[in-house]
Amino acid sequence: MTTHALLPSRNEDYGFFRALTVCPERDRRSAEVWTLASRMIAEAIRAESEDEMIGIRDFLDSRIGRHFADDVVGNMTGCKIELEPAIASAIRRWQGWRIDRATERSEGIPAGLPYLTGWVQHFAVAAAMAESN
Repeated sequence: MTTHALLPSRNEDYGFFRALTVCPERDRRSAEVWTLASRMIAEAIRAESEDEMIGIRDFLDSRIGRHFADDVVGNMTGCKIELEPAIASAIRRWQGWRIDRATERSEGIPAGLPYLTGWVQHFAVAAAMAESN
């Protein structure tokens, strides 16, 4: 696992962060959930660089991150399943899917990559390109 710091959300009103306020009886703050998901994603994709940590943050802050959060919430089945297994299940599912040719054409993510890895890498590259401009 990476030794780089997990990055906080820059978009708490949208994306993953906002979506996980649906189970207030869990008494878990969104920041704690964000940290848990970020750590688990970093482990799953074997993140080794600061750029990948930026990619995780930007993925979770994005529209695609909101879809990931919806998957996590769906796994919780009415808040009856604990959060960590729900996130792990979503990660397994997203890593099991593959980037298709249509996504390759529209987003530039190489077809065949695991879906979660591909999107995190996409956001890491986008952030690096924005920084260099």
